[in-house]
Amino acid sequence: MSESLYLRAALPSRRGFLTAAAGGVALASLGAPARAQAVRTKARIVIVGAGAGGTGIANRLAERLEGAEITIVDGRKDHWYQPGFTLIAAGLKPAGYSVSSTGDWLPRSVKWVEDYAANIDPVAQTVTTADGTRLDYDYLIVAAGLTLNWAGVEGFDLAQVGQNGIGAVYAGPDQAEATWRAMDAFTDTGGTALFSRPATEMKCAGAPLKYAFLTDDYLRRKGTRDKSQMIYAAHNKALFSVPIVNEKLKLLFRDRGVDVRYDHVLKAIDVAAKTATFTTPASQAIKEGVIVDTAATEQTIAFDFINVIPPMTAPKVVQESGLSWADKWVGQGWIEVDQGTLRHLRYPNVFGIGDINGVPKGKTAASVKWHIPVVEDHLVAALQGKEGTAVFNGYTSCPMITRIGRAMLIEFDYQDNLVPSFPGVIAPLEELWISWLMKETALKPTYNAMLRGKA
Repeated sequence: MSESLYLRAALPSRRGFLTAAAGGVALASLGAPARAQAVRTKARIVIVGAGAGGTGIANRLAERLEGAEITIVDGRKDHWYQPGFTLIAAGLKPAGYSVSSTGDWLPRSVKWVEDYAANIDPVAQTVTTADGTRLDYDYLIVAAGLTLNWAGVEGFDLAQVGQNGIGAVYAGPDQAEATWRAMDAFTDTGGTALFSRPATEMKCAGAPLKYAFLTDDYLRRKGTRDKSQMIYAAHNKALFSVPIVNEKLKLLFRDRGVDVRYDHVLKAIDVAAKTATFTTPASQAIKEGVIVDTAATEQTIAFDFINVIPPMTAPKVVQESGLSWADKWVGQGWIEVDQGTLRHLRYPNVFGIGDINGVPKGKTAASVKWHIPVVEDHLVAALQGKEGTAVFNGYTSCPMITRIGRAMLIEFDYQDNLVPSFPGVIAPLEELWISWLMKETALKPTYNAMLRGKA
């Protein structure tokens, strides 16, 4: 079957597509904030980061507050719809699908400082930009996202993406499209495909698994799966942090012949030799009846295609701000917020939204949707001399694509409980067409509504 024919067969019919799109718009209205009476205030509120979280809270506060001076700081001209990167890297969407203008989403009443934050001083209550502009604040919202530390993978360069079997879905829309070209070429002939994830916390931890499933699916559709080896290098002893989901994924990988290598963390790649080097942890062994420690080792795996995902940390400006945890996620820099209120534990006039938060779950766009109203509730209450009541329960959502046209809609909380939004309708651990549509069609309208402060 030709590429165009099999993709046409895999995608929904026009009637089904329109129905799903309508459902997506309806879904976007769920959780929309009820119009509350405006709160009058002269508070100076600075938001660092104009991604999903920063933009969403800016719109909510602009609607809710009267007289506030709201400033958002970000030097990025483009806004990236990051949940779309996997679809781009699967050849289903063009790079432009995930790109819009940052300014298009911001309300006119919010001042956009088109520069990057270079310093945050929570004691002096100031943010200083790269060009030296000083912004004083009464309340600070940190929505700075995270940093992809590509230098953490020796031998890798972003210029390599799309060539010699090198992919990097996380890097951006253009690199996701280049990854598709590399994956498409690889699946034409087959070989060894290698996937992994970093040992740090990361955004959308399901994405490496999704892309492994997608590559396996393309190999099967093109008739090259029997000529290929699929290897997934897990950074610890599990594929997923939620135990019941981990067991399901193990079964699916076993069914599809994916070779899982546990306790493997990517250290380096050799592009010329087409090999990847992984570190494995130190362990204990019994020698002559005595327990002895063994040193960490390195393992080299050859590949024909690889999806490179680097370590992820808080941006440098946040790590140097004094807002990070001192005794958790050491070296990663996530900010020290209460996991329920998302309010900083040492600086009560500071809040966190999105990937930057040092909480056990919640580095997904779906989590941001629920971060925003919690931060709004507590910040507005503080402006009125009250205590907020909203609580973030760790809600995290992962539409786990398992092949073109099928996905599992996995939703869970801090306690690893499955918390499906549509109980009795969408089974979270079943590979369903409707779950695929939630990802492929309905998610973007929901996301856009969130940016506007309407979801």
